[in-house]
Amino acid sequence: MSDAVQPTAAEVRAAAEAIKTALDRHLAAVERRSGEDDPDVYEAFNQLAAAAEAYDELLYDRYDEVTPFEIPGADDSLPPYAGPEEPNAVSVLIRRDYAVAEPQRLLAQAQRVEAVEYEDGGGAGEDAATTVHGALGILFGEFEPDEIASRHKEFGLEEGDSTLWVTAADEPAEPGEWLEAPFEQADPQRVVCRFDVSAVFDDDASDDLDQQDDLEYDGDDDEELEPLDAER
Repeated sequence: MSDAVQPTAAEVRAAAEAIKTALDRHLAAVERRSGEDDPDVYEAFNQLAAAAEAYDELLYDRYDEVTPFEIPGADDSLPPYAGPEEPNAVSVLIRRDYAVAEPQRLLAQAQRVEAVEYEDGGGAGEDAATTVHGALGILFGEFEPDEIASRHKEFGLEEGDSTLWVTAADEPAEPGEWLEAPFEQADPQRVVCRFDVSAVFDDDASDDLDQQDDLEYDGDDDEELEPLDAER
Protein backbone atom coordinates (compact mmCIF):
# COMPACT_ATOMS: atom_id res chain seq x y z
CA MET A 1 0.00 0.00 0.00
CA SER A 2 1.38 3.43 -0.89
CA ASP A 3 2.05 6.06 1.75
CA ALA A 4 -0.44 8.38 -0.01
CA VAL A 5 -3.44 6.28 1.00
CA GLN A 6 -2.08 4.69 4.16
CA PRO A 7 -4.28 5.36 7.20
CA THR A 8 -2.88 7.54 9.95
CA ALA A 9 -2.16 6.37 13.46
CA ALA A 10 -5.03 8.58 14.63
CA GLU A 11 -7.45 6.77 12.30
CA VAL A 12 -6.37 3.41 13.66
CA ARG A 13 -6.79 4.70 17.21
CA ALA A 14 -10.26 6.04 16.36
CA ALA A 15 -11.23 2.63 14.95
CA ALA A 16 -10.06 0.99 18.16
CA GLU A 17 -12.22 3.39 20.19
CA ALA A 18 -15.16 2.56 17.92
CA ILE A 19 -14.76 -1.12 18.83
CA LYS A 20 -14.86 -0.26 22.53
CA THR A 21 -18.04 1.72 22.03
CA ALA A 22 -19.59 -1.10 19.98
CA LEU A 23 -18.63 -3.63 22.67
CA ASP A 24 -20.35 -1.55 25.36
CA ARG A 25 -23.43 -1.15 23.16
CA HIS A 26 -23.57 -4.89 22.44
CA LEU A 27 -23.22 -5.84 26.11
CA ALA A 28 -25.94 -3.38 27.10
CA ALA A 29 -28.27 -4.83 24.45
CA VAL A 30 -27.57 -8.39 25.65
CA GLU A 31 -28.21 -7.44 29.27
CA ARG A 32 -31.65 -6.03 28.46
CA ARG A 33 -32.60 -8.52 25.72
CA SER A 34 -36.31 -9.29 25.52
CA GLY A 35 -35.97 -12.73 23.91
CA GLU A 36 -33.87 -15.05 21.79
CA ASP A 37 -34.32 -12.99 18.60
CA ASP A 38 -34.15 -9.50 20.12
CA PRO A 39 -33.65 -7.04 17.22
CA ASP A 40 -31.55 -4.69 19.39
CA VAL A 41 -29.07 -7.48 20.10
CA TYR A 42 -29.00 -8.40 16.41
CA GLU A 43 -28.31 -4.78 15.41
CA ALA A 44 -25.64 -4.34 18.09
CA PHE A 45 -23.97 -7.56 16.96
CA ASN A 46 -23.77 -6.32 13.37
CA GLN A 47 -22.40 -2.95 14.52
CA LEU A 48 -19.73 -4.71 16.56
CA ALA A 49 -18.82 -6.94 13.61
CA ALA A 50 -18.53 -3.91 11.31
CA ALA A 51 -16.38 -2.00 13.81
CA ALA A 52 -14.08 -4.99 14.28
CA GLU A 53 -13.69 -5.45 10.53
CA ALA A 54 -12.89 -1.76 10.00
CA TYR A 55 -10.29 -1.80 12.77
CA ASP A 56 -8.70 -4.98 11.44
CA GLU A 57 -8.32 -3.48 7.97
CA LEU A 58 -6.84 -0.21 9.23
CA LEU A 59 -4.49 -2.03 11.59
CA TYR A 60 -3.20 -4.17 8.75
CA ASP A 61 -2.85 -1.27 6.33
CA ARG A 62 -1.00 0.88 8.86
CA TYR A 63 1.08 -1.64 10.82
CA ASP A 64 0.85 -4.90 8.83
CA GLU A 65 -0.78 -6.54 11.88
CA VAL A 66 -4.05 -8.37 12.38
CA THR A 67 -6.39 -8.94 15.32
CA PRO A 68 -6.52 -12.37 17.03
CA PHE A 69 -10.29 -12.63 16.78
CA GLU A 70 -12.95 -12.84 14.11
CA ILE A 71 -16.64 -12.03 14.63
CA PRO A 72 -18.90 -13.97 12.23
CA GLY A 73 -21.44 -11.84 10.43
CA ALA A 74 -24.55 -13.19 8.72
CA ASP A 75 -24.90 -10.07 6.54
CA ASP A 76 -21.57 -10.81 4.82
CA SER A 77 -22.95 -14.04 3.36
CA LEU A 78 -25.71 -12.29 1.41
CA PRO A 79 -25.39 -10.13 -1.72
CA PRO A 80 -26.85 -6.60 -1.71
CA TYR A 81 -30.65 -6.49 -1.70
CA ALA A 82 -32.05 -6.21 -5.21
CA GLY A 83 -35.75 -6.84 -4.59
CA PRO A 84 -38.69 -4.45 -4.84
CA GLU A 85 -38.69 -1.38 -2.60
CA GLU A 86 -42.31 -2.08 -1.60
CA PRO A 87 -42.87 -5.86 -1.79
CA ASN A 88 -46.43 -7.00 -2.47
CA ALA A 89 -45.76 -10.35 -0.80
CA VAL A 90 -43.12 -12.07 1.34
CA SER A 91 -41.97 -15.65 1.85
CA VAL A 92 -40.56 -16.82 5.18
CA LEU A 93 -37.97 -19.60 4.82
CA ILE A 94 -37.02 -21.43 8.02
CA ARG A 95 -34.45 -24.14 8.62
CA ARG A 96 -33.83 -25.71 12.04
CA ASP A 97 -31.36 -28.54 12.58
CA TYR A 98 -31.64 -31.13 15.33
CA ALA A 99 -29.62 -34.14 16.41
CA VAL A 100 -31.52 -37.18 17.69
CA ALA A 101 -29.78 -37.21 21.06
CA GLU A 102 -32.08 -39.64 22.89
CA PRO A 103 -33.81 -42.05 20.49
CA GLN A 104 -35.63 -43.90 23.27
CA ARG A 105 -37.16 -40.66 24.57
CA LEU A 106 -38.19 -39.74 21.03
CA LEU A 107 -39.86 -43.15 20.58
CA ALA A 108 -41.59 -42.97 23.97
CA GLN A 109 -43.09 -39.56 23.26
CA ALA A 110 -44.27 -40.63 19.79
CA GLN A 111 -45.84 -43.76 21.25
CA ARG A 112 -47.83 -41.63 23.69
CA VAL A 113 -49.14 -39.49 20.85
CA GLU A 114 -49.94 -42.63 18.86
CA ALA A 115 -51.80 -44.17 21.81
CA VAL A 116 -54.04 -41.09 22.15
CA GLU A 117 -54.65 -40.62 18.43
CA TYR A 118 -55.34 -44.29 17.71
CA GLU A 119 -57.06 -45.55 20.85
CA ASP A 120 -58.95 -48.17 18.83
CA GLY A 121 -55.66 -49.81 17.83
CA GLY A 122 -56.05 -49.02 14.15
CA GLY A 123 -55.45 -46.17 11.79
CA ALA A 124 -52.59 -44.94 9.62
CA GLY A 125 -50.31 -44.34 12.59
CA GLU A 126 -50.44 -47.88 13.99
CA ASP A 127 -46.94 -49.10 15.01
CA ALA A 128 -45.31 -46.10 13.30
CA ALA A 129 -43.65 -45.14 16.57
CA THR A 130 -41.46 -48.26 16.63
CA THR A 131 -38.76 -46.59 14.49
CA VAL A 132 -37.01 -43.22 14.76
CA HIS A 133 -38.18 -42.40 11.22
CA GLY A 134 -41.80 -43.11 12.13
CA ALA A 135 -41.55 -41.32 15.48
CA LEU A 136 -40.27 -38.16 13.82
CA GLY A 137 -43.20 -38.24 11.41
CA ILE A 138 -45.68 -38.56 14.27
CA LEU A 139 -44.21 -35.79 16.43
CA PHE A 140 -43.69 -33.27 13.63
CA GLY A 141 -47.15 -34.10 12.33
CA GLU A 142 -48.74 -33.55 15.74
CA PHE A 143 -46.85 -30.49 17.03
CA GLU A 144 -46.15 -27.14 15.40
CA PRO A 145 -42.47 -26.46 14.53
CA ASP A 146 -42.28 -23.68 17.14
CA GLU A 147 -43.52 -26.06 19.83
CA ILE A 148 -40.95 -28.67 18.79
CA ALA A 149 -38.28 -25.96 19.05
CA SER A 150 -39.37 -24.92 22.56
CA ARG A 151 -39.72 -28.53 23.80
CA HIS A 152 -36.91 -30.22 21.85
CA LYS A 153 -35.24 -31.75 24.91
CA GLU A 154 -38.56 -33.26 25.89
CA PHE A 155 -38.62 -35.06 22.55
CA GLY A 156 -35.03 -36.34 22.78
CA LEU A 157 -33.68 -33.78 20.31
CA GLU A 158 -30.66 -31.50 20.52
CA GLU A 159 -30.72 -28.13 18.78
CA GLY A 160 -28.24 -27.26 16.04
CA ASP A 161 -28.07 -24.16 13.88
CA SER A 162 -31.22 -22.40 12.71
CA THR A 163 -31.93 -19.60 10.27
CA LEU A 164 -34.94 -17.58 9.17
CA TRP A 165 -35.04 -15.65 5.90
CA VAL A 166 -37.72 -13.13 4.95
CA THR A 167 -37.70 -12.76 1.16
CA ALA A 168 -39.58 -10.22 -0.93
CA ALA A 169 -41.87 -11.21 -3.79
CA ASP A 170 -43.62 -9.20 -6.51
CA GLU A 171 -46.86 -11.16 -6.18
CA PRO A 172 -48.15 -13.97 -3.96
CA ALA A 173 -47.51 -17.43 -5.40
CA GLU A 174 -50.34 -19.41 -6.89
CA PRO A 175 -51.76 -22.18 -4.65
CA GLY A 176 -49.55 -25.27 -4.87
CA GLU A 177 -47.06 -23.53 -7.18
CA TRP A 178 -43.87 -24.27 -5.21
CA LEU A 179 -44.84 -27.21 -3.00
CA GLU A 180 -42.74 -29.77 -4.88
CA ALA A 181 -39.53 -27.75 -4.44
CA PRO A 182 -40.22 -25.15 -1.72
CA PHE A 183 -36.67 -23.77 -1.39
CA GLU A 184 -35.43 -24.13 -4.96
CA GLN A 185 -36.20 -20.57 -6.04
CA ALA A 186 -34.90 -18.76 -2.95
CA ASP A 187 -33.07 -15.68 -4.26
CA PRO A 188 -30.46 -14.29 -1.81
CA GLN A 189 -30.77 -10.89 -3.48
CA ARG A 190 -34.41 -10.69 -2.37
CA VAL A 191 -33.73 -11.38 1.32
CA VAL A 192 -35.18 -8.47 3.27
CA CYS A 193 -33.74 -9.67 6.57
CA ARG A 194 -32.45 -12.86 8.16
CA PHE A 195 -31.93 -14.13 11.70
CA ASP A 196 -29.42 -16.83 12.57
CA VAL A 197 -28.96 -18.82 15.77
CA SER A 198 -25.74 -20.78 16.16
CA ALA A 199 -23.29 -21.84 18.82
CA VAL A 200 -20.60 -19.90 16.95
CA PHE A 201 -22.34 -16.69 18.03
CA ASP A 202 -22.96 -17.36 21.72
CA ASP A 203 -21.32 -20.45 23.18
CA ASP A 204 -21.50 -18.97 26.67
CA ALA A 205 -25.19 -18.12 26.37
CA SER A 206 -25.94 -21.62 25.12
CA ASP A 207 -24.14 -23.13 28.11
CA ASP A 208 -26.24 -21.02 30.47
CA LEU A 209 -29.47 -22.09 28.75
CA ASP A 210 -28.45 -25.75 28.87
CA GLN A 211 -27.78 -25.49 32.60
CA GLN A 212 -31.18 -23.89 33.13
CA ASP A 213 -32.88 -26.62 31.09
CA ASP A 214 -31.09 -29.31 33.12
CA LEU A 215 -32.41 -27.78 36.32
CA GLU A 216 -35.98 -27.58 35.02
CA TYR A 217 -36.04 -31.15 33.64
CA ASP A 218 -35.93 -33.88 36.30
CA GLY A 219 -35.04 -36.73 33.94
CA ASP A 220 -38.31 -38.64 34.45
CA ASP A 221 -39.32 -40.37 31.20
CA ASP A 222 -42.83 -40.86 32.60
CA GLU A 223 -43.68 -37.15 32.58
CA GLU A 224 -47.00 -36.39 30.91
CA LEU A 225 -47.28 -34.53 27.63
CA GLU A 226 -49.44 -31.45 27.44
CA PRO A 227 -53.02 -32.25 26.33
CA LEU A 228 -53.22 -32.98 22.60
CA ASP A 229 -55.33 -30.82 20.34
CA ALA A 230 -58.39 -32.94 19.55
CA GLU A 231 -58.95 -31.13 16.26
CA ARG A 232 -55.65 -32.25 14.76
